[in-house]
Amino acid sequence: MTCSSGHVQPGGPATARFGPRLAEERRRDLAGAYLSGAGRYDRVRPGYPAVVADWIIPDDARRAADLGAGTGLFTELLVERGVAVTAVDPSEDMLAVLAGRLPGVPAVRGTAEESHLQHASLDLLTLAQAWHWCDHTATVREAARVLKPAGRLALLWNQLDVSIPWVHRLSRIMHAGDVFSPSYRPVFGPAFDTPEDLVVHWVQELDVPGVLDLARSRSYYQRAAPALRDRVEANLTWYLTDYLAFAPDASLRLPYYTHAWRAPLRST
Repeated sequence: MTCSSGHVQPGGPATARFGPRLAEERRRDLAGAYLSGAGRYDRVRPGYPAVVADWIIPDDARRAADLGAGTGLFTELLVERGVAVTAVDPSEDMLAVLAGRLPGVPAVRGTAEESHLQHASLDLLTLAQAWHWCDHTATVREAARVLKPAGRLALLWNQLDVSIPWVHRLSRIMHAGDVFSPSYRPVFGPAFDTPEDLVVHWVQELDVPGVLDLARSRSYYQRAAPALRDRVEANLTWYLTDYLAFAPDASLRLPYYTHAWRAPLRST
C-alpha cells in the first residue's frame, strides 16, 4: 500500500446522512467479524495520510492511546511522531499483529466504551476507523474520563471516494459499508469544545487480488453465508477484469478520503 500526500480541505458543519444507527445486536455482530482475520486486514486495509496525524497530535502531546487500534495502522503514525502510545483493542488477533509491527507499544484488551486506561492520564485519545462500531455516548464519556484537562479527542476514518462513478459501483459490489457521508458531523457532547475537521483526498495502490482481499476483509463478507461470499467474489472479479478490463495482476489506484475530527476536553 502507498499513500500520496493528497489534497487537503477543511470540512464544515452538516447533518448526518443516515437515519438511525445499526441496531445494537447487529452492530455487535458485524464488529465481531474483526476479532479474527487480522493478517489479511493488515495487508490490504488502507493506512492514513501523514498530514492527518500531524494535524491531530497536539504540539505538547506526550501520552496517547489509540482505541480500536486494530493492527496498528494509525498507531504507527503516532509512534513515529514521538508520542508514547498505548494500543487498545478487543481482538487478541489484531493486537498480535500490532505487536509484530510495533513491539515496543503497550497493548490493552479493551473497548472504546471501557478502555481500562488510567483516569486523567492522556494528552490525546484517537479512534481510527472505529467510531461507527462504538456506543457514542459511552465512548465520549470514557474519553472525558481518561484525558487530562484540555486533552484532545480525535476521530478519523477512511472512505472510498464514491463521487467517482466506477468507485461507487465497486463499493456497492463489495458491500463496502462506508457509513458516513462527507457532511456527517459526530457529536462530541458538552464535555468537549466544538470539534474541528479536516478532509484529505489520497490514493491507495492495490492489485486486483488485493482488491478481492479488501472485500474479504469487510464485516459484511465475513458474516455472510458461503453462497453470498461466492457471489460477491464472482461479481467483483467480473467487474474488475471483464467490465473494467484490468489484467488479473493489474495495479489499481483506489481513491479515498480521510475525514478527521479533533476537539479538546473543556476545562472545568
